[in-house]
Amino acid sequence: MRDLLRRAPSRYFSGRSQPPDEFAADVERIYRILRKFHTRPAKLELALAESGARLRPGLLDRVLRRCGDAGALAFRFYTWAARQPGAEPPTDARKSLLRVLAKTRQFGPAWALLDDLRRHHPSVISPDMFVILMRRFAKARMVAKAVDLLDEMPRFGCPPDAHAFTCLLDALSKTGAVKDAAALFQSMKARFPPDLKQYTCLLHGWCRAGRLEEARELLADMRRAGLAPDRVVYNVLLAGHAAAGRIEDARQLLREMETREGCEPNAVSYTALMQGLCGLGRVEEAARVMAEMRRRGCAADAVAYAALIGGFCKAGNPGKALELLGSMGGVAPDRACYLPILAALEKEERLEESLELVRAGPPDPACFAAVIRLACKLGDMDRAKELWQEVEDDPAGPGPGSDEFLAMVHGFLTQDALGEACGYFKEMVSRGLFRAPQYGTLKELLNKLVRAGKVEPAKELWADLARGGCELNVAAWTIWVQALFAGGHVKEACAQCLDMMEAGLMPQPDTFARLMKGLKKLYNRQIAAEITDKVRAMAAERNVTFKAYKRRGVRDLKEKAKALADGGRERRGRRRRWGPASK
Repeated sequence: MRDLLRRAPSRYFSGRSQPPDEFAADVERIYRILRKFHTRPAKLELALAESGARLRPGLLDRVLRRCGDAGALAFRFYTWAARQPGAEPPTDARKSLLRVLAKTRQFGPAWALLDDLRRHHPSVISPDMFVILMRRFAKARMVAKAVDLLDEMPRFGCPPDAHAFTCLLDALSKTGAVKDAAALFQSMKARFPPDLKQYTCLLHGWCRAGRLEEARELLADMRRAGLAPDRVVYNVLLAGHAAAGRIEDARQLLREMETREGCEPNAVSYTALMQGLCGLGRVEEAARVMAEMRRRGCAADAVAYAALIGGFCKAGNPGKALELLGSMGGVAPDRACYLPILAALEKEERLEESLELVRAGPPDPACFAAVIRLACKLGDMDRAKELWQEVEDDPAGPGPGSDEFLAMVHGFLTQDALGEACGYFKEMVSRGLFRAPQYGTLKELLNKLVRAGKVEPAKELWADLARGGCELNVAAWTIWVQALFAGGHVKEACAQCLDMMEAGLMPQPDTFARLMKGLKKLYNRQIAAEITDKVRAMAAERNVTFKAYKRRGVRDLKEKAKALADGGRERRGRRRRWGPASK
């Protein structure tokens, strides 16, 4: 592998150096100030005022890009810059900030930004801003909120048009809510007459979900409406059949495209077939498809190369993948080309080769996250910190994202270095990078802190989450309450449960049952009665009988205890069969 890296011509790898520009020094100075003082607003204001950086067209957008996914940093600089005398943030910068906030699910600040524009700069509001939110609500599985945006748009002086409606269908279809998209499509036919783009969005959704029968029915409906399939429709169908393993059907669609004027196969068509073959482990056949593609005069792009590179890595041949990476000619490899090789190297625990590759490739945080993760896995935390700092200090990059932070948190947790794990986690939260899918990390961290007797640091961490505007839903509260209970802090767990209900969230049935069981042992009837009364009232509001809720909690608790006991017996059985592990 190392020989292949050395032999690979350097021109195939994009370097990390960037030419200096008029903004570089100011952007880096501001970014360092934001990193240092973003949790202390007064000091941040003073440091920015004394930074010497001159606000001018282009600087705001560059700083926002430097902040990357750190929505809190970006929002703080934007709000400061907008208050400066004579400053008027450009529309593009506002869109960039809205995109960052929505991407990191900071919907509160995102909505506040839109509302501020409605009151002070209504003329800059455009349908594209709502499309950004629609896509992110859909990705967060908040379907109702995504759909409600259509009705909200007129209130902002921006009535929904066909483009916004099509984007909503596309967002829902691509995020697993194609049924909702199809229902919306039917209900809105009078308001937004169906066109080819709308049908294509739904076809993509059905194919992505593997529902090819529904896709065929929709295709027939489209033809009945007088709309002929174009190349995009054929590519969607081809990709759906290939992904479902129906390679012959996909090849038949490819042949059909060759006979239709204006629908000739392109790189997307061949790549879809290659991806399907690689998914079945038929990587050599996929390589022949790429050769056929070239013979027909269709140039392979980075996506096509990434499909084949991923196929070779999945087949256990990262060396062949690396050879392919070095033979891309004038096609610049992107992260999708590097990540499969880095994943294969990570699996084989080959840290030095991973480092060589990541430093030869594009300055992409996701690639660095893979190597940081490997360094943490091997217990080399000094190397992990060095790599993390490299991403942080790279003036051409967007700074560390949630992947890099999570890699560091998990790395320090495996080393039982709870202080450093907490430090990275809290910094991730303060930059606005923590969101709902990362609750597994939260659970591991809180449980380890409580088990180690570090209840106060755990409470401080929870308070930081609340202050940081994180999405503290029932799942998050349950993690916190159950961590305290499991650590023997029953009264504290009950207090937090009461706080959760004050926030309008009803505890899960097994959480309630667990708390009642703990309070019974403590003979604390007063707190038990207070929690019970509140749960009873919340159940009534939700049309749930308290008796059924209570019975379900006891049942769930018993099932979890049984599963735990069965797991313990199975582990003991394995030890008896195979003996103690060798040391």
